[in-house]
Amino acid sequence: MTQARGSAGPNSETHSRHAPGTPCWVSLMVHGLAATQDFYGALFGWEFQPGPQQLGPYARALLDGYEVAGIGQLPPDRHLPIAWTPYLASDDVDLTAETVRLCGGTIGVGPLDAGEAGRLAIGSDPVGAVFGIWQAAEHLGTALTGVPGTPAWNELLTFESASVAKFYETVFGYEEEPVVSADFDYVGLHIEGRPVAGIHGVGTALPRDRGPHWITYFEVADTDEAVVRLVDLGGHVLKPPRDSAHGRVATVADPEGARFSLIQSPQQGGQSF
Repeated sequence: MTQARGSAGPNSETHSRHAPGTPCWVSLMVHGLAATQDFYGALFGWEFQPGPQQLGPYARALLDGYEVAGIGQLPPDRHLPIAWTPYLASDDVDLTAETVRLCGGTIGVGPLDAGEAGRLAIGSDPVGAVFGIWQAAEHLGTALTGVPGTPAWNELLTFESASVAKFYETVFGYEEEPVVSADFDYVGLHIEGRPVAGIHGVGTALPRDRGPHWITYFEVADTDEAVVRLVDLGGHVLKPPRDSAHGRVATVADPEGARFSLIQSPQQGGQSF
């Protein structure tokens, strides 16, 4: 999708080490690795190179030579939800994992070393939303944002924001910025005064087959055109393109059912939220 590729330009941002708590990587585990690479390669212009294999076959997606996301192969006997998972940066993944447990969350994988790249754990918050924890060594995480084909935002969809926000605040040190509204339950998560993620309480509007979950927004040059391309590639539209305060957004799913959002931000800046 040449319209969605773009290259590092005036709105792009390359990244060094991420501050603790910052979403620093997104990863997807699927059954059909090759077919999924073909889908996202055609949708976002990604190319792929092998990554750490500690959890099975795994590839890193590159855009203009910068690492932007990862896609791995689920073992045939594992029937887990197919979902994009954000990894939150940590200076000490073992300590963070223990804090997750002490605060009512669970750790399902790790902590374990991913070769020379870093150390990881995968856990869930007290209401079941899955997230990763990443302690960087050689691999710092997402290396480019702000251009089409890169992650733009991560948002937790959950029943209600207040209690689970306290969990993330305690574990990762976020500052909270609730949206004061009678009919909109939302908390922004900030680090050093900068918004890095959000928690959206949607009550019974949560999909029954998923429950609370994180969703990743990917920047595109044209949301409507990207949705047409996605459908042609075998994806599904869950919520058609609509205008929002942060740009034109659509909620979609890939051929294996992983949900994500497409956003055409007004200035195509990675921190548009």
